[in-house]
Amino acid sequence: MKNPLSALPYLAAFLLFVFAPLPAAAGERALNILYTGAIRGELEPCGCAPETQSGGLARLSGFINGEREGLEPFILVDAGNSLAEDTPQGRLKTEALIRSFGIIGYDAAAFFEVPDYAGPFLKETDLKAVSASKGLVRSVLIRRGQLKINISIDPKSHKKGMLNLLLTDKPVTEAASRGWDVVITSSGETTDGALKTDGAIVASGYPKGEKLGVLTLRLDDKGRVSVFDQRWQMLGKDVAEDGRVRRVLKEYDAKVAELTKEEEKKMELSGPWLGAASCIECHEPFFESWAATRHAKAFATLEKAGKSKDPECIVCHTTGYGKEGGFKNKTATPALAGVQCEVCHGPGKDHARGFSAPAGPVNETVCLKCHTKENSPEFDYELYREKIIH
Repeated sequence: MKNPLSALPYLAAFLLFVFAPLPAAAGERALNILYTGAIRGELEPCGCAPETQSGGLARLSGFINGEREGLEPFILVDAGNSLAEDTPQGRLKTEALIRSFGIIGYDAAAFFEVPDYAGPFLKETDLKAVSASKGLVRSVLIRRGQLKINISIDPKSHKKGMLNLLLTDKPVTEAASRGWDVVITSSGETTDGALKTDGAIVASGYPKGEKLGVLTLRLDDKGRVSVFDQRWQMLGKDVAEDGRVRRVLKEYDAKVAELTKEEEKKMELSGPWLGAASCIECHEPFFESWAATRHAKAFATLEKAGKSKDPECIVCHTTGYGKEGGFKNKTATPALAGVQCEVCHGPGKDHARGFSAPAGPVNETVCLKCHTKENSPEFDYELYREKIIH
């Protein structure tokens, strides 16, 4: 009887022939365009729903570093609208974002108008910024092997003999521009992928950097796009972070804490908020029920995450923060740490004065102030209500 193992080499050769990728056409080249846009100062997900939340600059950098060999040749661009609002904390975010962009190694990042305070941050990095602002360039030329890529924010600056990539903030339906091969927009629209219109491939950066866009181009021997494909790369908790970017984000957290330090010293407990300990006198069973919920431990979760000084997080993890007499900090107002009775039912001081003011009703609108789509993507009012009902 013939040894069946003797047929293995032939079987292996057959499978290799059937499943091998199709060879590229003569002279054809490939390029991956990795892109972001409309980050709007979102340095990383808030962490309230780690199982489902995607994004973050440390993960973005970690993904690119880990998959670099499989992605090459590639370029990385940001289409703009990446800066935070011009507030004291927003400026710290902008500084951290620009420093992170420099570490990540963006080939070009669009800043249509650079605010004065952000200029020094750009000068401190090697980031290639394209901008209409004074002292900055509108276009940059990138080379990948024999391929020349013109990247610009100026619709009139396309060049012959190279691949032209336009960065814009126009809506997807208005973004295409003649003479451009690829257009990436930071309009903030969510799209299923890239589309081709007026000769240009148009793609939109995913809002707040929740996903990385990957646009794969096949170019013929004349440098023209013959085939393209687009996919979204999730940046979930399974993606290893870049420690260099994480250090920048930790420095940001420390600066945010310092930002509010002096102000906190002047704050005193006053106003209409009492704290849950005052409710126990008449509502002990309800207090005990609340104490067993995650609401009661909400501030502790911030401390564990190193975000207990971040105003954008504190507001949904304490009682009355940002309002007269509400939570200030754990030293000045420890009685208002956590999501307590008054967050849902309203300030209790008037209610406690002879019970002339009834406790406020609780409905879905109250919950949605903090359980937003971004912070609590799996929120279901009826399901979550069962967890805290008393």
